[in-house]
Amino acid sequence: MQKDTIAIHAGYDKKEGWGTMSVPIAQTTAYAFRDAEHAANLFGLKELGSIYTRLTNPTTDILEQRYAQLEGGAAAICVASGQSAIFYAIANVAEAGDNIIISDKLYGGAITLLTHTIKRFGIKAKVFKSADASNLEELIDDNTKAIFFESLSNPQIAIADIEAIVAIAKRNGVLTVCDNTVATAALFNPIAWGVDVVVHSTSKYTNGQGTAIGGIIVERDGMAEFFKENSKRYYHFVEPDESYHGLVYTEVPLPNFCLRIRLNLLRDIGASQSPLNSWLLLQGLETLTLRVEKHSNSSLEVAKYLESNPKVKSVNYPGLESNASYAKAQKYFKDGKASGLISFDVEDYDTAKAIIDKAKLFSVVVNIGDSKSLIVHPASTTHSQLSEEELIKAGVNPSTIRLSIGLEDPKDLIEDLEQALS
Repeated sequence: MQKDTIAIHAGYDKKEGWGTMSVPIAQTTAYAFRDAEHAANLFGLKELGSIYTRLTNPTTDILEQRYAQLEGGAAAICVASGQSAIFYAIANVAEAGDNIIISDKLYGGAITLLTHTIKRFGIKAKVFKSADASNLEELIDDNTKAIFFESLSNPQIAIADIEAIVAIAKRNGVLTVCDNTVATAALFNPIAWGVDVVVHSTSKYTNGQGTAIGGIIVERDGMAEFFKENSKRYYHFVEPDESYHGLVYTEVPLPNFCLRIRLNLLRDIGASQSPLNSWLLLQGLETLTLRVEKHSNSSLEVAKYLESNPKVKSVNYPGLESNASYAKAQKYFKDGKASGLISFDVEDYDTAKAIIDKAKLFSVVVNIGDSKSLIVHPASTTHSQLSEEELIKAGVNPSTIRLSIGLEDPKDLIEDLEQALS
């Protein structure tokens, strides 16, 4: 099936149950087992089914199946937020004494999670140049467990050299994790380019209206073979798990990466997604491809206007031919479209704050991917926890403004920016 069809139909048979056209919300904490043997079989993986909503839920299961197909993956697992998706993806392979290699262009929350919080777990982060991966290979050692990057970064709006990153990772037997939140599955599928694991903050474009928090992790097919081939690096997938009756994940005929998250991390840490949020995300997913096309088309119009305005010092949007990531957008993304984020720089910090305060249609909000257009000053909000040196390395200036272009008429958005910049 094509993406438009997958987003509406995958994972749900409307002829089952009550035959509802809308996916039902299984708003329940727990499930009644047929008998004691049925309960034991579920916990022992002899049968598959719902056990407890922290681990599995029928509504969430449909979203997972739908998303896995949309990303071209073998399986997916929903979690409470995009941040928990990133944490689980890393915690699933790394432990104290290990290191991960992260992109130099990441969302501020991902930077603090992966360089500060995760350091308290004994996991070190090294930073590589995602634009060309020129220093990536030299950073890899025997304790490197993952390479993490964003396909389209927030708020720098830069596209990673995905092909080069994947080639280096495969050559060294290291897992790749790509955050595809901004590009979305509508424009880009990292797995099709060889990436192992994809994460999303589904709170953003998947939801599309800012009504639900969620995250998802998708794995490619064939991860069991990957873990066996690199058994020394990923020993915990090929050796018995003492916390689960000696289970060896690579011997289970189920997608290994998501299975271990479900049986270990969701079980023990419990950052699970609520059934109601799964239902809200399913509603958003049905229109994802349509919305992303509109976001992309409108963003290009707005970016062209900003590029022509003499009060704007620079514009970051990969849909512009003048942009450093333009060729990558044409190479990786469907029809060269570049989603709905724009960042631009003005004279200085005070000017940036004044423009934000003068905007009328644009709401001052730190979310992205909403149907409403949003404006924010990253240096004082989403990236405010970073030092001045970290801000520079992350490509965020004090004068940078980030826009998330919504579904309004772009003429009205340009008119609002015109008055705010005047």
